[in-house]
Amino acid sequence: MATVFDDDEQLKAAFKSAIIEVLHERKDLIRDIIEEIIEDAAFSRAIDEGADSPKVSRDDVFELLETTN
Repeated sequence: MATVFDDDEQLKAAFKSAIIEVLHERKDLIRDIIEEIIEDAAFSRAIDEGADSPKVSRDDVFELLETTN
C-alpha cells in the first residue's frame, strides 16, 4: 500500500527516520561508504602527484613490477 504525505514536513520526517534506521541497522554499509571515500581521495591525490612527476615508459613500469613480485 502506498503512503501519501500531506506536506513536505511529513516527507522530510519520513526520510529522516529512514536514514536514522539505516545508520543504526547497517553500520557495515556506512563503513563501506567511508572506506570508498577515503580510497577515492587517496587515488585522487596519487593522480595529482603523478601528473607532476617525470614521464616513464610502459616497459619501465612493467620491468619494475616484475622485479618486485
